[in-house]
Amino acid sequence: MGFKKLFASLGAGGASVETVLNDANVVPGGVVQGEVRIEGGSVAQEVEGLSVGLQARVEVESGDNEYKQDIEFHRQRLGGAFEIQPEAVHTVSFSLDIPWETPVTSVLGQRLPGMNVGVTTELEIARAVDSLDLDPISVHPLPAQQAILDAFGGLGFRFKSADLERGHIRNTRQRLPFYQEIEFYAPQQYRGLTAVELTFLADGHQMDVVLEMDKKPGLFSDGGDSFRMFQVGLTDFQQTDWTEYLNQWISEVGSRRNWF
Repeated sequence: MGFKKLFASLGAGGASVETVLNDANVVPGGVVQGEVRIEGGSVAQEVEGLSVGLQARVEVESGDNEYKQDIEFHRQRLGGAFEIQPEAVHTVSFSLDIPWETPVTSVLGQRLPGMNVGVTTELEIARAVDSLDLDPISVHPLPAQQAILDAFGGLGFRFKSADLERGHIRNTRQRLPFYQEIEFYAPQQYRGLTAVELTFLADGHQMDVVLEMDKKPGLFSDGGDSFRMFQVGLTDFQQTDWTEYLNQWISEVGSRRNWF
């Protein structure tokens, strides 16, 4: 029995944890529900805590280097301590709130490449290695976000890439330690423009939309970026023709800077 306890403390023969989500499809500001299933190992063990959270894989810049880091951006504790008996099964249901700034991972049923967001489950066992579990979720755009994405599509922009960047965008409502950038190739009618990067930063009422325009280097000027930020109401976004709005702004900036 002593050897069994030793191996259990090292993760061999110890309790295991598995999480089952009722529905992995969610939206920012929504709720993901599921059940955590804990199965006892070969010996009785004291469970000190059980929690679920949200995790994202984020790009981090450090000097001239860039690397990926898993960042937990939300956590919820489930119940208190208890003892799990050998081979016994203990189940806990949960409802986990999805922060409004949670990055979009799926658009119109298509998963965005490079997006890695999921529900983490952590089982804290006394004198043992923590048992972890990760379950991917599909975060779909809010209607207001989809309207902006549709406007870019209507203007002929094509999806290029998406990533999560660690850091903060100044003068925005951002609260998480990272933000999402969705990048589009520019269509031919904006011949001086190479790409546009789009960031959504929402709360329960509005969202900041941050745009970064990347223009082509020309004979009379160097390549550079142009930024714009505007607010969109989550309930009254339909009052604006976003295709016209974006086209007018890009055209005005391009004409003013002789891009087009």
